[in-house]
Amino acid sequence: MPAQPTLSQITAHLAEIRARIDQAARAGGRSGADVTLIAVSKTHPAETIELALAAGQRHFGENRVQEAEAKWPALKERFPDVVLHLIGGLQTNKVKDALTLFDVIHTVDRPRLAASIAQHAGELGVRPACFIQVNTGEEEQKGGIPPLETDGFVAECRDVHGLDLAGLMCIPPVGDPPAPHFALLKKFARRNGLAGLSMGMSGDYECAAEMGATHVRVGSAIFGVRA
Repeated sequence: MPAQPTLSQITAHLAEIRARIDQAARAGGRSGADVTLIAVSKTHPAETIELALAAGQRHFGENRVQEAEAKWPALKERFPDVVLHLIGGLQTNKVKDALTLFDVIHTVDRPRLAASIAQHAGELGVRPACFIQVNTGEEEQKGGIPPLETDGFVAECRDVHGLDLAGLMCIPPVGDPPAPHFALLKKFARRNGLAGLSMGMSGDYECAAEMGATHVRVGSAIFGVRA
């Protein structure tokens, strides 16, 4: 099992990643301040997350509602300025639980889920920011709306369900050059008047930042290899 990272290690990793994001964003004609770094804390214990919090990190991403429920209520009570992002697939039977904990949902990818989010958000009196996940590689095993259905689904989420759409999200296929997928996502977002682009992970966040990402999702480069 990998050793628990130290505060100095996590602080150094965060500083290096932010510097790389800034350099990449500047290469794309923007500032690093335009890119939100989401620290992907899935599978990491609360003790490790607290080190990142101590280092000043405030945006975190989790894949599973149940895992987040075991770690984050107490942490959010202590750190009320934390913004928690759901970056994994969301089942409709978990929507209500997710909306009581997460501030941003990155994986809206089907009409039934959009309807469920709208219903439960109204009941709870919350309005989470939502990203529509686009399956840019059209992979059968991966979540996300098919590329050709993106425009229609954006309109449905806006006009039928009244969701607060922040933008689009994608995860390029493993082994594919990420740039074409990022470019496609950016084209779809611009066409639909969406400012947010959730794209880029530990292996390609610099490419994403240069190509216009507003949110990058980085885990292992911050916390080390997961157990």
